[in-house]
Formats: sequence, C-alpha cells, structure tokens
Amino acid sequence: MEYTTLGGTGLQISRICLGCMSYGDPARGTHEWSLDEEASKPFFRQALDAGINFFDTANVYSAGSSEEITGRVLLGMARREDLVIATKVRGRMRPGPNGEGLSRKAIMSEIDDSLRRLGTDYVDLYQIHRFDGRTPPEETLEALHDVVKAGKARYIGASSMHAWQFAKLLYLADLHGWTRFVSMQNHYNLIYREEEREMLPLCRDQGIGVIPWSPLARGRLARPWGEVTDRTETDEFGKTLYEEGDRTTVDRVGEVAERRGIPRAQVALAWVLAQPGVDAPIVGATKPHHLSDAVAALDVELSDEESKALEEPYRPHPVRGFA
Repeated sequence: MEYTTLGGTGLQISRICLGCMSYGDPARGTHEWSLDEEASKPFFRQALDAGINFFDTANVYSAGSSEEITGRVLLGMARREDLVIATKVRGRMRPGPNGEGLSRKAIMSEIDDSLRRLGTDYVDLYQIHRFDGRTPPEETLEALHDVVKAGKARYIGASSMHAWQFAKLLYLADLHGWTRFVSMQNHYNLIYREEEREMLPLCRDQGIGVIPWSPLARGRLARPWGEVTDRTETDEFGKTLYEEGDRTTVDRVGEVAERRGIPRAQVALAWVLAQPGVDAPIVGATKPHHLSDAVAALDVELSDEESKALEEPYRPHPVRGFA
C-alpha cells in the first residue's frame, strides 16, 4: 500500500479509501443493494490486510446502519488509533424541522449520533455532505470549529459544491480564525471531469486534499457499456449522472485494458490516481476483486499516449452530483 498526507495536513492516509456506502441494512434507507453486517466483514478484513487505513461513510447511508456496521466491524478488527474514519453530515435523518441541514442545532445533534453509531469518541474527518444554502455559512463554520475544539473530530472536510461556494467557506474560516477544511470529496472520473475547470485548481492552490467519489463512475468504467448490475438497476441517483455519450470513453478504457491485459477498473483508477492533487479515490467493494483491482491500480503507470487516448473522447457535461 502507498500512503500520502491528506492535503496540507500531517494525517497519513492510504491512497485507496474504502467507501462504506455499500455496507448497511438493505431494509433501511434506499440502498437496496447494500450488504448486511456479516456479508460486509470480509471486505473490511481484506482492506485492512491490504494496508488500507482510510474508511469513509455518512450518517445518511442506509439510515445510519452503515455507520453502525463500519464502527462495529472495524473496531473489532483494528486499533482505533490505526484507523482514519470519515463520516458526513447534512442529509435528512428524520422527518420534520431540523432533521437535515448544516445549522448549529443539526451539526451538534448529528455528530453525537454519528459517534454513538460508530462506537468511537471521535471521527478523524467530519465532512459536510453538500453546501446548505439555507443556513448562514458562518453558523455552519463556527459549529464545525466547536466540534473540532470539543475533540469530536480531528479535521473537517467538504463534499461536492460549486468552487465559489467552497472558496467562500475557506475565506470565512480564515477571516474568523475557525477550523479550515482540509479536504474536498468531489465527483471525478474519466467520464465526469467538470471539476477540472475550477474546483481542482482551487484545491491545489489552497492545499486541500482531494478524495474523489465514484472514481469508476458507479462501476460503468469497470465493465462494457450497457452491462447492468443489481446496483445499476436500483441506484436512482446514479442514473442521473451519466449519459449515452459517455460510451466512447468507456469503450476506450476497454481498449487500453485489453492491450495491457488488465481489468478495466485498474486502468480507470490508475488515471484518477495520476491526476494532480488527488490523494485517495474512494472505492466501493461488494466483490473481492473490487478491492484487489483498486490496490493493483497503484502499480499501473499509464503512458502519455494511453492517457491521451483515454481523455480524448471527453465532452463537457452539465454540472451533476451537487444535489
């Protein structure tokens, strides 16, 4: 396993992060394809054995059961000080007022609920899942600062939003002397590269670590176009992200993989890993080869010609993934 520091911090993370949205009670929430606790255990074991120390979940994944499973399984297999556990806040966790968002009330309630579900006294990285335009950003930032100062989170991060929104949050944190975001978890892969326009240059300029979600485009880059899985059949959010015009890029990944004699996933992940500023793509795993391919991608070095061939079919996309 390779390790790097997260952005400009001293926090050492594996260059592959295991995304834990795949682990949760299928009867809770909307992730019908998620694996229950017993089915999830082998993937945590495989990740730890491979040297992965970075694990990402969220309070909304399977209505909190992803956090429950992630915490119980990991803390039963490894020492807490050897783990980097990340979770998120913003999405709706209960009906009615204050059941979602980034108000002070919501953040203070949700961090305690997440810690209880995870079974730990702190998270290493506490991330805002999206921008909340209904809450004054100063309110959100001061609440996150207080979470850190209370020892409930070591660092704070953010996820998909417009670059101007993230720049505003960074500016306000600096202005008031509040804890600064250290990472951006954004939507980035070979068939969605809109982040290259503004967000990625901003992160490089500000020393912000980048930990992309869906580096394999919900698995589309790992298999021939049109091939479906149980997840693609039920993943309503995923259906909004990609379109028929992306087929050419997927085919190009297949061509490079065939010439190399390696799985498509290794080619697509190797490309993401090689992009400036990317620290650790977040990879989901529901089959053993998902993790083994992710780790193997660290040793794949694409030539300039291969990278050019992979990038050439790209065409601009509408901004997606911020909702």
